[in-house]
Amino acid sequence: MGQPVIQVRDISRQFGDLVAVKDVTFDVEKASIFGLLGPNGSGKSTIIRMLLGILPPSAGEANVFGYDVKRDSELIKRRVGYMSQSFSLYGDLTVRENINFYGRIYGLESSRLERRTEEVLELTSLCDRIDQFAHTLSGGWKQRLALACSLIHEPDLLFLDEPTAGIDPVARRQLWDLLFELSGRGVTLFVTTHYMDEAERCTDVGYIYLSRLLVQGKPDELKALPEVTPEGTRRCEMRVSSPSSRLASLREHKGVLDATLFGETIHLLLAPEFSDASLLEEMQLDPEQTELREIAPSLEDVFVALTTEAEREKAEGREPAQHLLQTHAAPLAEKPTITPKKTSPAKPPAIGKSTDGFLAVLTKEFAHVRRQPSTLVFALLVPLIQTIIFGFALDTQIENIPMVVFDQDGRHQARELTDAYVNTRRFTIASRVFDEDSFRRAMTSGKAKVGLRIPPNYTDRMIRGEQVAVQMLIDGSDSQVATTALNTAQLLGLNLSVGIARARGEAMQIAPARDLRGRGVLPIEIRSRLLYNPDLDSSHFFVPGLVGIILQLVTVFLTSFAVVRERELGTLEQLFVTPVGRTGLLLGKLVPYALLGFFETLIVLIAMVYVFGVPINGSIPLLLSLTMLFMVCSLGLGLLVSTISKTQLEALQFAFMIMLPSVLLSGFMFPRSEMPLPIYLASFAIPVTYFIEILRGVVLRGADLFDLINPVLGLVISIVIILGLSITRFRKQLA
Repeated sequence: MGQPVIQVRDISRQFGDLVAVKDVTFDVEKASIFGLLGPNGSGKSTIIRMLLGILPPSAGEANVFGYDVKRDSELIKRRVGYMSQSFSLYGDLTVRENINFYGRIYGLESSRLERRTEEVLELTSLCDRIDQFAHTLSGGWKQRLALACSLIHEPDLLFLDEPTAGIDPVARRQLWDLLFELSGRGVTLFVTTHYMDEAERCTDVGYIYLSRLLVQGKPDELKALPEVTPEGTRRCEMRVSSPSSRLASLREHKGVLDATLFGETIHLLLAPEFSDASLLEEMQLDPEQTELREIAPSLEDVFVALTTEAEREKAEGREPAQHLLQTHAAPLAEKPTITPKKTSPAKPPAIGKSTDGFLAVLTKEFAHVRRQPSTLVFALLVPLIQTIIFGFALDTQIENIPMVVFDQDGRHQARELTDAYVNTRRFTIASRVFDEDSFRRAMTSGKAKVGLRIPPNYTDRMIRGEQVAVQMLIDGSDSQVATTALNTAQLLGLNLSVGIARARGEAMQIAPARDLRGRGVLPIEIRSRLLYNPDLDSSHFFVPGLVGIILQLVTVFLTSFAVVRERELGTLEQLFVTPVGRTGLLLGKLVPYALLGFFETLIVLIAMVYVFGVPINGSIPLLLSLTMLFMVCSLGLGLLVSTISKTQLEALQFAFMIMLPSVLLSGFMFPRSEMPLPIYLASFAIPVTYFIEILRGVVLRGADLFDLINPVLGLVISIVIILGLSITRFRKQLA
């Protein structure tokens, strides 16, 4: 017998305290159909993942084609195909697009890809469904498509993890016909299943239970195990009316060692001294209406017997016995002896470059974006809506503060004072009251934020030139509103006082100072000038910052969800077993979202200029270049979230955990210089902090690269750290 395709020696896998696979040993010969059977959770899928190199074994060794699964997994992936337990292809791609994607992943040139596509379509009878979306296929056709994708690169070994689960009997038979045809062409098949009729179709069978391989051998060899039919016992099939009602009593009979319902019959294991006649007599069965014949054991009988024995040994505190019916147990091969069809025996296949598969993943991602309108809306339309909404909503200019007026004077000069407050546009009269109780209630109810009380002798004291006190009550619950009201009231009082003093000085021909025309003026004139934003328009401050916040929001969410969604659907595992390079996979997934982010930036910048009238005073090429630099950082941040998260819900939670400090601590809304020292220092760890400084510097102040050297260096350091962590954590393994 030649060198086995697969050699496994004492391989084990633990997940914390859970032992999924323990001390499993077996071989698989070339062109055989090896069936690994066992109940759900017994370790079948875990063994396949270890053989494919996407799940490292905790102990033991395994070779595929002579290559070690730990060290040479990338060499193995080029020669194997994998069909996962659940459908893990892309539902929003057509049959042809799925097949072409996997063909490009394996590096097939255009001419060979076209030829192989036609061959696998004909083999799987998918020619009439080539333009149908995968998610619209029935279960059986989905399995055919999965098989076609796993065969596109002509693998020497095909792993099929429960390929017929969930499909109808006709589709199961047709799929097995395809598998027999592949085996006839020299392809080795490794199949997991829990269907006994499928086990009968395999050339070799292994049965795993309680994480241990209980038996391995050919079906006929397994049926001949002494544990299945102990010496002197015999297996019989009883055909009787109402078999289910007879089963319980048969199991209680001392001469019946085992009784199992098998369709409309009962399979029995009888003790040596128990004859057919005595069984019929003691069970009070009519010989004319009962058929009893001796039969050979089935594989189901084999597994039931071994399972019962394993459970008994476990209850006794012993390890279940293993029955390996191999004729050899050679040590693991040190060099590969089985070569691919198109590779010279003297030259092992080369390890692919890290960028392998980039174009395939890139093409697939663009197809996803094209087929998902929600992605386009989220990436392009939502940023524009957010920019407009936040741009109008985030306004620090306080106007129209509701004011209640209690005018106890009621004459012309008192009315002029009230009008002076309204003319500032900072106040609006919410109500006028005429008693103390109404005045107090207007303030306590919150209907008014400011209360103006004019005393009854206001006009009289003004005429006599005496100082008069006007009471202004301010609701301090909102500090920003209170500060604005206080400053405005004090400034208005000063201006009114100066105006009155000037008028009286002119009338009396005296003044503390005069201008060139001889008019009385204040001794010192202050002329103020405001730079960059002379109208103190808050949109000039907030809208540039919004560009950075929204850009990070969109890129982090899109990137993290794109990776985590594939992990949840199982398509990422399917990619891990292909030779696609890690860099190629990452770049292929990130580039489409980088382009979307760039267009998103253009949209919000255009909205900033033409909707809010915020001009870009600096260099536009510099602004776009630094924006792309920040986008690399933001995409890396999304990738880092995807390496931490296992589900889309976790990704959403982590993304919000990033966004909240980005909004509150980056200087977007609140000045960082006013923050407590620990929080101020922590704000340097937020990448968008540097980008907001860059945006406001270029847009508002017209800063050049030299002016922005500090935030640019901070952004570069953030990129190095975040991308380093992301790439280090992102591995082509499940654990």
